Amino acid sequence: MGTGGGGGARGGGGGDVPLRRDARRNRESLIAAARAVYAEQGVDAPLDDIARRAGVGNATLYRHFPTRGALVEAVFRDTLAGTRRAGEEARRSEDPWEGLTSYLELVFEGLAADRGANDLMTTGVEGAPSLEELRAHNRETVGILVRRAQERGTVRPDVTAEDLLFALAALGRAVPASAAVVPGSWRRFLALLLDGLRAEAARPLPAPPISFGQLEEVLRELGPSMPGRRPAGR
Repeated sequence: MGTGGGGGARGGGGGDVPLRRDARRNRESLIAAARAVYAEQGVDAPLDDIARRAGVGNATLYRHFPTRGALVEAVFRDTLAGTRRAGEEARRSEDPWEGLTSYLELVFEGLAADRGANDLMTTGVEGAPSLEELRAHNRETVGILVRRAQERGTVRPDVTAEDLLFALAALGRAVPASAAVVPGSWRRFLALLLDGLRAEAARPLPAPPISFGQLEEVLRELGPSMPGRRPAGR
């Protein structure tokens, strides 16, 4: 994933009136503070911590960012856009297996480097339109590449996009902990997971695939245990 975005010099409500210099400085300080706190603690970090690190009061934070989702949107806008571009590039890959593996390695590099990005990609936050768009784009990218690889005989024919997304979400939640203890170890586990998709290793699976709706329910249940995950407001 790329570097977190800074957002524009506008108010948190999306109005057209440019911010005064001091207000713009406060907004930029809040975004920088949130980026650092989210990387350390995840996107469920208390907003009080972000305001304190930015050196402003809670009222100033809420004036710029009325909801947690609005702040997340501002912090991760560039990251989300970069991941989407990587997905588009993967779709254009002549070899769908190479496109899929390269894309997932890039995504997991971001999950290992930033706990906030990990939360976004594996569980999500309400009220962040760019995130929802990326999550839909990611599902579509994985589905396209899996189907293309199956047509070439590279990926076992009984695997669904939901199968892979389920496994990736479960592995992704463990990445920050593994990165803290053994940096880079996630590469081994991702490689093992992907090898299980190969057609030559296929054996009959013991249960039917889950539906997209069931996958969404599982991902909601997979969220961090910290309070505030649902609903994700202030």
